[in-house]
Amino acid sequence: MANFLFSRLLQSAALLFIVSLIGFGIVHLAPGGPLAQFALTPGISQADLARMAHEMGLDRALPIQYWEWLTRILTGDWGRSYRDGRPVLDVISGRLPATLELILTGSLIAIIVGVWIGVLGAVKRYSVFDMLATVGAMVALSVPTFWFGLIVIYVFSVNLGWLPAGNRMTVGGDGGLLDFLHHLIAPALVLAFVEVAIWSRYMRSSMLDVISQDYIRTARAKGVPERSILWRHAMRNAMLPMIALAGVELPALLSGALVTETVFTWPGMGRLLLDSLGYRDYPVVMGILMISSILALLGNLFADIAAAVVDPRIRLT
Repeated sequence: MANFLFSRLLQSAALLFIVSLIGFGIVHLAPGGPLAQFALTPGISQADLARMAHEMGLDRALPIQYWEWLTRILTGDWGRSYRDGRPVLDVISGRLPATLELILTGSLIAIIVGVWIGVLGAVKRYSVFDMLATVGAMVALSVPTFWFGLIVIYVFSVNLGWLPAGNRMTVGGDGGLLDFLHHLIAPALVLAFVEVAIWSRYMRSSMLDVISQDYIRTARAKGVPERSILWRHAMRNAMLPMIALAGVELPALLSGALVTETVFTWPGMGRLLLDSLGYRDYPVVMGILMISSILALLGNLFADIAAAVVDPRIRLT
C-alpha cells in the first residue's frame, strides 16, 4: 500500500505540473488581458497601464511569469485576485462549499436512482421497463445540460412556481435548511440527469455479466431465494466496476457543475470560474483549475483504494 501511494503521488504531481503548464499557457495567450477592463477607463494613460502591468507581473516573459507563479504556489501563496485584491484561496474557499453541496447531492441522486434502474433493467432484461430505461438513457445523454436546466426553470419555476429559478438562498429570507433544500432541488436534479443515465447503463451491463456466472446458477440450483442471490451475491461483485466509475465521473461532475451553476446562478466554483474568465482574473482561474485537478486525482485514488478494500483479489502495487 505504501509503495502504491508513493507511486500515485509522484504520478499525480507530474500530472498536476503538466496541467498547470498547459492551463497557464492557454489562459495567458487568450485574447485580451487583465488590463483590458482598465483600458477603457476615462482619463487613464499608457503610463498608468504600464505601471499596473508591472505591479501584476504582466510585463515579464511568459516563462518567467509561470516560474514565479509556480514557486509561489508551492510555498502556499496562490496569489491575489486581480478583481478585488483578495487572496485566491479566500476567494475560492468562499465558493467551494456550494459546489461540493451540489456535486455530492447530484452524485447521491445519480447513484441511488441509476443503480436501481440498472439492477431492475438487468433482472427484467428486454422488458418494457428495460426498453423504456434504455430509451430514457439515450435521451438523457443527448440532451445538453444547459437546455435541460432552462426547461426545468421554465416548467417548475415560471409556469408552476414550485421551485426557485436560481440562487442558493432566498434573498432577504431566514436562510434556513428548508429554504436551502428548496433551492438545491432543481440544480441537483439537472446535474444528476445525465449521471443517472451513465450509472444505469454501466450497472445494467455489470449486473448482466454477474448474473450469468456459474456461481449464480449454482446458487439458484440449490434453491437460494432470488432476492438473496441478487442482493447478497450478485450486487457486491456488480458494484466493483461502479467504484471505478465513481472516480472517473468526478471530473464530469465538476464540468457539469460549471454549466448548472451558470444556469441556476448557483454561487459555486463554476460560476466563479465563468466570472473570472470574463474579468481575465488569471490567479483565480488557475487556482480553480488546480483545485479541480486535485479533486479529480483524489477521486481516482480513493476509487482505487475502495475497490481493493471491497475485492481482496485486487492488489495495489
